[in-house]
Amino acid sequence: MRNPPNETVAKKAKKPLPFRGGVGVDESVASITGGNTHPPAPSLKREVESVPERKCVLTGEHAPRASLIRLALGPDGSVAPDVRAKAGGRGAWIGVDRATLEAAIAKGKLKSALSRAFKTTVQIPAELPQMIEDALQRSMLDRLGLEARSGTLLTGSDKIAEAARKGAASLLLHASDAALDGCRKLDQALRVGNNVEGSDLRGLVIPASRAILSMALGRENVVHIALIAPAAAARVSDSLARWRGFIGRDNDAGACEAASQAQSAQET
Repeated sequence: MRNPPNETVAKKAKKPLPFRGGVGVDESVASITGGNTHPPAPSLKREVESVPERKCVLTGEHAPRASLIRLALGPDGSVAPDVRAKAGGRGAWIGVDRATLEAAIAKGKLKSALSRAFKTTVQIPAELPQMIEDALQRSMLDRLGLEARSGTLLTGSDKIAEAARKGAASLLLHASDAALDGCRKLDQALRVGNNVEGSDLRGLVIPASRAILSMALGRENVVHIALIAPAAAARVSDSLARWRGFIGRDNDAGACEAASQAQSAQET
């Protein structure tokens, strides 16, 4: 059975922008927070000459396959997210954020687009946006787990601070409920290690609490994370960018401060 047209496109990448208001996976790590995060190591600035592309069925725009979200068609005509793009059968691709997707579902645009792509009637579950968000979160947390097992990930403020001051932290991450003081100390260590003291350089905020991160890594009280290998940082930033882009959290580098203020308000 032939795949839909948007399933077989392969062109030279021009603009890796999977989400409106989001970022593409081939952009630098710094672009995820509007330039307010630490610059990537040279190997993170990947110049990809030719990468597989797919077309978003909603916007008609092409983007690198790794930056889009695949929707798989089941035997019964139901649609389900396939964020790892490994499910068998037919698939179509989308490159919009959750708010845009929800609007497209409500107006019937997604159903029409998928029916044209698959050339058959499709069933779209009402909870599809949440299913996609959950799948992207699992993919990101699984990636962190893999990096932890391979020895390219550090936890613990003291270890991270030491690595950051030496310039060995390729990517610094904070839990969504990390305390402001802890974020500031590690961000400063990051600036020292990158010889950019006085700048607004800072780590990225993961849209997940310390409890979720601790469970994902099988470690106690994971509040901050550092990736100490450029290739590992690239893999994690790619996964994080897609997740944050979909949920509309691609430009909230100040979340540490907001979380700390919320905690203070609750305590008082």
